Amino acid sequence: MSGALPAVLAVDGGNSKSDLALVAGDGALLASVRGPGMTEPDLPKTLGLLTSMIAQAQREAGRPGCPVARHLSACVANADLPEEEEALAAALRAQGWTDTTKVVNDTFAVLRAGLDAPATAGASPTAGAAAAAGQPAEPHWGVAVTCGAGINCVGIAPDGRKTGFLALGGTTGDWGGGHGLGQAALWWAMRAEDGRGPDTGLRGAVAAHFGVPWVRDVAVGIHLGAISDPSLGALAPAILALAGAGDDVAARLVRRQAGEICTMALTVMRRLGLTGLATPVVLGGSVLAARDPMLTAGVLEGIGAGAPHAAVRITDVPPVAGAALLGLDHLEAGPEAERRLRADYGARIPP
Repeated sequence: MSGALPAVLAVDGGNSKSDLALVAGDGALLASVRGPGMTEPDLPKTLGLLTSMIAQAQREAGRPGCPVARHLSACVANADLPEEEEALAAALRAQGWTDTTKVVNDTFAVLRAGLDAPATAGASPTAGAAAAAGQPAEPHWGVAVTCGAGINCVGIAPDGRKTGFLALGGTTGDWGGGHGLGQAALWWAMRAEDGRGPDTGLRGAVAAHFGVPWVRDVAVGIHLGAISDPSLGALAPAILALAGAGDDVAARLVRRQAGEICTMALTVMRRLGLTGLATPVVLGGSVLAARDPMLTAGVLEGIGAGAPHAAVRITDVPPVAGAALLGLDHLEAGPEAERRLRADYGARIPP
């Protein structure tokens, strides 16, 4: 296949996986590739991974050569600090893959993925002030929480103000995501096995997941390096299932996770003055995308208590689609391109 240069090279670089897409100017999804996660801010490793994924995407699309696309929209989990975003952006520009490049944290991809039409500010005083000052209101505003391997939250006000969290893990007050849930499950399972805590189905689930007879074997495996600590994140589905089946310890973990999600979302909303508006709240990441009834109900109840007009939704397209939409926004592609891209993802790729 040949033709015009693709419009957007979109990247969603998460902790557990990375997705890359090539998108045409009319929103057509030309290629979609998945690779390993970007678990650390290692520029040579990141560039090597992207080089390989780009080559695969170009083969799929039948569009070889450089430049790869007009604009690169990279939403990356470990771009947490402004200096990290700029360092990665500079390294990406130096590759010559695109004419323009924008790097942001991956939670902004979740937000854009969940906003399928420009949000209406209603009686927002911030939007009114922006209009009075001759400044354009932000067409895609709201709050997003991503709960996948890790957890993070960002918000954009109708007047374009942004806020979020440092989100570097436990050192910055974060808890949860698949990794946090997995660590907690191991903690409770170990105490159930050695008698320090209540019995729980997590005891058998943790051992079975790693194919060993005892939870102690998992702990020793992590201590000796035979089992990686990040692999604990894969326990999240078992935790959700046990909670739904009535396991008290697992249910406590799910309720705690729901509380953390609500706390992050409501804190961002309060900072931006959005708790009284019909604020879109987008939920994404593998833990939330599983649409577990207990977790989802807890989030809806908690956010509704603090922001009764909020419109909470789980995104139905993957975050890389949000990265692509941010790229199309940059190129001013228009609503028809957005509709085409969403339709292509709906037809080809589950969220």
